[in-house]
Amino acid sequence: MKYLLLLVAAVLVAACGAPVKRERISLNEGWQFSLVDSSEINTSLNYSGIKNWVLQSGNDFIVDGEKPASVQGVPDGGKFAAAAFDDSGWRTLNLPHDWGIEGPFVQEYAGETAKLPWFGVAWYRKHLQVDKNDAGKRFYLDVDGAMSYATVWCNGEFAGGWPYGYASFRIDLTPFIKPGEDNVIAIRLDNPDNSSRWYPGGGIYRNVWLVKTGQIHVGQWGTFVTTKEIADNSAHLNIAVDIDNHSDSKTSVEVKSDIYMLDAEGNIVGGIVASAQSKVDLLEKKTALNQEITIDSPRIWNIESPNMYAAVTTISKNGNSIDSYTTPFGIKSFAFTTDDGFHLNGRRVRLQGVCMHHDLGALGAAFNLRAQQRQLEILKEMGVNAIRTSHNPPAPEMLDLCDRMGFLVIDEFVDTWASPKKPNGYAVLFHDWHEPDLRAFMRRDRNHPSIIAWSTGNEVVEQWSDEGRRISQRLTDIVHQEDPSRPSTIGSDNPQAPFNGLERTVDVFGFNYKTYLYDQFSAERSDIPFYGSETASCISTRGEYLFPVGEDKSGGKIGFHMSSYDLYAPGWASKPDVEFEAQDRAKADAGEFVWTGFDYLGEPTPFTHDMTVLTNYHNPVEKAKAEQALKEMGKISVPSRSSYFGIVDLAGFKKDRFYIYQARWRSDLPMAHILPHWNWEGREGQITPVHVYTSGDAAELFVNGKSLGMKTKGEYDYRLRWDDVKYQPGEVKVVAYRNGEKWAEDMVRTAGKATQLEATADRQLVKADGYDLIYVTVRVLDADGNFVPKANNLVNFSVTGPAVIVATDNGDPTSHELFQNKHIKAFNGMCLVIMRSEKGRAGDILLKAESEGMEAVAVKVQSAL
Repeated sequence: MKYLLLLVAAVLVAACGAPVKRERISLNEGWQFSLVDSSEINTSLNYSGIKNWVLQSGNDFIVDGEKPASVQGVPDGGKFAAAAFDDSGWRTLNLPHDWGIEGPFVQEYAGETAKLPWFGVAWYRKHLQVDKNDAGKRFYLDVDGAMSYATVWCNGEFAGGWPYGYASFRIDLTPFIKPGEDNVIAIRLDNPDNSSRWYPGGGIYRNVWLVKTGQIHVGQWGTFVTTKEIADNSAHLNIAVDIDNHSDSKTSVEVKSDIYMLDAEGNIVGGIVASAQSKVDLLEKKTALNQEITIDSPRIWNIESPNMYAAVTTISKNGNSIDSYTTPFGIKSFAFTTDDGFHLNGRRVRLQGVCMHHDLGALGAAFNLRAQQRQLEILKEMGVNAIRTSHNPPAPEMLDLCDRMGFLVIDEFVDTWASPKKPNGYAVLFHDWHEPDLRAFMRRDRNHPSIIAWSTGNEVVEQWSDEGRRISQRLTDIVHQEDPSRPSTIGSDNPQAPFNGLERTVDVFGFNYKTYLYDQFSAERSDIPFYGSETASCISTRGEYLFPVGEDKSGGKIGFHMSSYDLYAPGWASKPDVEFEAQDRAKADAGEFVWTGFDYLGEPTPFTHDMTVLTNYHNPVEKAKAEQALKEMGKISVPSRSSYFGIVDLAGFKKDRFYIYQARWRSDLPMAHILPHWNWEGREGQITPVHVYTSGDAAELFVNGKSLGMKTKGEYDYRLRWDDVKYQPGEVKVVAYRNGEKWAEDMVRTAGKATQLEATADRQLVKADGYDLIYVTVRVLDADGNFVPKANNLVNFSVTGPAVIVATDNGDPTSHELFQNKHIKAFNGMCLVIMRSEKGRAGDILLKAESEGMEAVAVKVQSAL
């Protein structure tokens, strides 16, 4: 989308009679890839001192430190970096790419990181033709994310790199590019094992760009638009502009910034709404200037109407445009208060947030715009208005979506400071890299109106210590230097940290699972705003239920699944109701960020480690298998490869918990939801509790037409319960009321034998760009069209037309089926297939789903250029 903005800006300036010198070109297509044995590579990198050789790549984010005058120990890329190396036998692929998601799952690998082979050493090579007419231009390689320890060569010469796998970075290719010839970019990644607490992915997993500019141009992430004041009918802005001058002479230029409105898709619409112009003498290699702009009758950015603007900054010399740079931004005011939480544009807004890891389920870490958009659409339906990017910088396009869709964002920097959580984690880099990483991260993201705070860390080991307070203050100082308009924050799980001085080193304090400290903090630290940075961590598996329904939160295990009564959580965590009550009692609490919005790869708590407790098994067949495994191996193999924390499962299917949050967060939406399902053959006459989530204040439950009574919510009730219901096949219906008026209904029925499939596409029209996706949900039904909640039929998929199947999933956290298969078993009645359009091919796409003993079903969508 940003590339489109640049093209539009180019047209606007070109219309005035002068060409635009900047180009931003996608380099995603046509890379050669090889996952290799590190012993074949003549490279020895000192990662603890990596800063010295990386900083020669043109990045300049060290302020207090000194950039070395000379680089020692420049890496030797060996044969794979050489321009003449024959890579024709390597695999050809397009970026973004995650080699780990391709599998296979390996039982012996850690469930913590999804039992997938994401670690190792790999090379990517790109052959690039550069027009001879480009001689004299500047060339930059912009990498949005590469996991990890990226080192870059151009035409056999070392050009630079960046170690943090979540960082976006720039490499100056100008000294190495040969216009008019075939150029080769070679990128080596070294993704060490035992470096992550969740699935990080492996590969160049975000977008890559080639940027061409003139010798004088706006610097990397070189603009910063801030709102100084919003008056009754105007907004006063400041635009800071950094200009790079690579010419040999001192010179003067004109800098003009024109403000335009953007539409909902991020495209410029209408004419110029405001302008500022400056004349600048470029006496140094880098020059900074500030421009003041007033916008009359501004359209304010908020979560209901996320109005966006763009500043098109044009540099001209002698009347000719020599560079143009577009900056999307929004106009808003906000504050974290100590009285009643968070305010947006002068109005109190409860943060209804979720934490999100960066993987996209069956697609792994490889970024895809539509996949990210689908996740946000589902969260929006639930009532989510805020995202915490746990625990790392997200893809830049994710923030673009948040801007346009009206999400607030807490943008998080790292999970670890100097004390390690994993032997090869970020602590290895922290001493040398925290400053360049933090500054680069903030400069990349600071124009996004969605961002309301910068989180400098999560549950860091140092929370309790003097060293931790020193580090935290240092990071907050950097935050204030880079962006005085937003506060710093932290996610803290240490009960001492809110009172030991750490709380004074950030602007807003974030509590991870410490509801019992809210009142004390409000009383003793009444001058510090706070919120729930990580809450609930309830665990469940979609469609699984355990009887009897116990109240012990450590229970709920069904083999390697978790009961979906939403009562169960790890020791440090709680059911959703506990956090809801704590927030309602603590009026100063700004809101919460639930762990997590979606299930994610890795961290399958409570099944992270091998288990030897047979009482975890409630299915007799599975228990017998476990007893045999325990007898033979002394341990039970744990299949779990993805989390149970999600409100939505890995495939994007809603768990029951979705509806307790929707009832609270969209309180004006008439809704009611019954759990569990009503297929319990063999439980006739046995207690089978029914819970109802509703935005109403009361509800009446009926089983086969007989009323089981009306129940009304008390002050701190967030669900309605009929705990003495005895199962009998048939129909369960709930009628919810609000203020005595009928409000909403829900119904579940006992289904018969599975006889048919239902397939539904998420959209009817997709772009023929080779990246757009179609998500098709398959549900198993009986002859009467009732959903069959226990069905596990094998479903085979085939496609005709301009699309390919790229992944299948069913949300089962114990499944070891390859995501790339064109078949999958339904899990508790549902499965998913993901198709990708083919570039340049329009037409009808027909997906067929088949299962033995059932009539095939097809769904048609259209691909358009």
